[in-house]
Amino acid sequence: MMTMWIIILWSVIAFWAASMLYLGFRVPQLFNFAALADLSTAKRTLYGLLATFGLVGIITLCLDFINAIVCITYLAMIWALSDFMFWLAEKFLHVTFAHDYAGWTALVVCVISLVIGWYSDHHVWQTNYDLTTDKNVKNLKVAMFADSHLGTTFDDKGFAQHLKTIEAQKPDLVVIVGDYVDDGTGKKQMVNATRALGKLKTKYGIYFVSGNHDKGYYGAAHRGFSEEDLFHELKKNGINILRDESVLVDDDFYIIGRKDYSVQKEQGGHRKSMEELTAGLDKSKYMIVLDHQPVEFDKDAKAEVDLVLCGHTHGGQLFPFNQVGKLIKANDLIYGHEKRNKTNFVVTSGISDWAIKFKTGTKSEFVIINVRKEK
Repeated sequence: MMTMWIIILWSVIAFWAASMLYLGFRVPQLFNFAALADLSTAKRTLYGLLATFGLVGIITLCLDFINAIVCITYLAMIWALSDFMFWLAEKFLHVTFAHDYAGWTALVVCVISLVIGWYSDHHVWQTNYDLTTDKNVKNLKVAMFADSHLGTTFDDKGFAQHLKTIEAQKPDLVVIVGDYVDDGTGKKQMVNATRALGKLKTKYGIYFVSGNHDKGYYGAAHRGFSEEDLFHELKKNGINILRDESVLVDDDFYIIGRKDYSVQKEQGGHRKSMEELTAGLDKSKYMIVLDHQPVEFDKDAKAEVDLVLCGHTHGGQLFPFNQVGKLIKANDLIYGHEKRNKTNFVVTSGISDWAIKFKTGTKSEFVIINVRKEK
């Protein structure tokens, strides 16, 4: 796993370096200044690189460096594609363009794409799934969200507004599938948001499992609270925390909450297997599993649990990189619904975001799942 992420990291660095060089070469061609035309290709490219670094600096000041990398990489990809399309037109349609229409087209398309990506990230949609089961369970409406990363695209007040939208759907229960907070979440923000969460009215309550960001990567001092402090606030406000344990709700269905996969892979700890978690449970009852990262689906299906709910992937976040994630099988499922044997899997793109402020391959959402007994 670590080797894969190292390869991805260096691939991103190499891709960004190539993007900078490409833009350094192409930016001067966008403007037909006589002074530029008299310079050598190397000097024009140098000026282009300086202009590109200037753009990186402006975006970094407005957002941050990570999002500057995203914007520049997107511009380079779209520009290269635009160049290719206009080259095809010149070659096969035998037309000659007097101006750099390819470059201007790339700029317009990139701006439009990123504006849509910003909106898709900061606006929250409702996504519905209707599932059936042959088990004798009452009709059940489950509201699910993950990856709120409090403080990224909304603060505690914005979070409270989203909770009102969820509550208006009248769910029987609400489940939070990890990464509720982040390293950038302040303690006051966490406390206020959790207080609002505790006021949310449901029939069967609210259930929580941790994600890899909930523990904090930089220690409690960085954000002002530890994971245990978070748990304390959640419990104080009536939220049920499940850590490799199950609970029977209304003698009708089970909720099984798993420790996050990072406990095992990043911290060298242990989390129970699905066989251990389901041992001794009444298999005739409907079983819902909360697991932040969409992994070990085959083991879940083998245990014949009924529904597994996950987050973590952010729906692939950016196109076309979400497609790369599918190809290298970074997770068992990047987004959406899938059924393996008798087990349904739902992976959400998250109600918010982590560091990147754009979603061009997906959108922010909370999920409503209606479970009904087959007629």
